[in-house]
Amino acid sequence: MNRDLLHLLNQRFRFFTKEMNNRLSDHGLFASQWSIIFCIDRFGPMTQTEIWKYLNIEAPTVTRTLSRLERSGWITRKQGTDKRERVIELTDYASNKIPIVRETMDQFDNDMVASLTYDEKVQLYTLLTKLATGENNL
Repeated sequence: MNRDLLHLLNQRFRFFTKEMNNRLSDHGLFASQWSIIFCIDRFGPMTQTEIWKYLNIEAPTVTRTLSRLERSGWITRKQGTDKRERVIELTDYASNKIPIVRETMDQFDNDMVASLTYDEKVQLYTLLTKLATGENNL
């Protein structure tokens, strides 16, 4: 079982991402864009560096995604504390759209774990959090 565990996790992740993209398409978004919007909505304005570190995504990928989000009116980039730093903020357009997208994503969350009991959902959350922190890793 252990040999296939991470393969299965990766396969489920790909399935979830594909389904997330399908559902977000109604809002003109992709999962990668939503993850950044979600992050800024949750934590407030962030630098590009804070975003890529938090999401564990390569900096150039974040930069490209931010450019798309800026062109489509979801975010703005403002000067940070030094010339190179950019602080990313959500626009009024984003603030108005996020509750609608959240409804879609809440339904997605519910649909993806519908076959789990409450205790299994809590256990899954606990296990994924434990994996993310690297707790008990070699």
